[in-house]
Amino acid sequence: MACVHVAHDCFVGDNTNMANVATLGGHVELGTWVNLGGGVMVHQFGKIGSHSFVGGGYRVVQDVPPFIIAAGEPLRFGGINKIGLQRRGFSDEKRLLIKKAYRTYFVSKINRTDALNKIKSELPATDEIKEIVQFIENSERGII
Repeated sequence: MACVHVAHDCFVGDNTNMANVATLGGHVELGTWVNLGGGVMVHQFGKIGSHSFVGGGYRVVQDVPPFIIAAGEPLRFGGINKIGLQRRGFSDEKRLLIKKAYRTYFVSKINRTDALNKIKSELPATDEIKEIVQFIENSERGII
């Protein structure tokens, strides 16, 4: 849309939507089907996972994992991107599994390292769970 800025060496996945004045610093990576609200600013080297939605006007200074909605200041987990996933044909079972993974990681009272280990050991290794685990393990800026 109008006044969007994509800096040098960025990777923008297919079917990405960036609303007015969304800005990417250098070396940013956006997965497929990412939606950025108006005025979103993504810090250099930031990564946003596939099928994620970042609410308008927020700063992204750490990585946003796939399949979620991120909003607030500081940016935080706001739930899974249920509507986006439904529109793209994710089954109820897949969405429930994604929700379980993120409830373990973001909502439970255990630390994030233990939460990630719990996800790997207790949830089935579907493509979606593998993508979540790989994204978190490969994060260099940290997870929101």
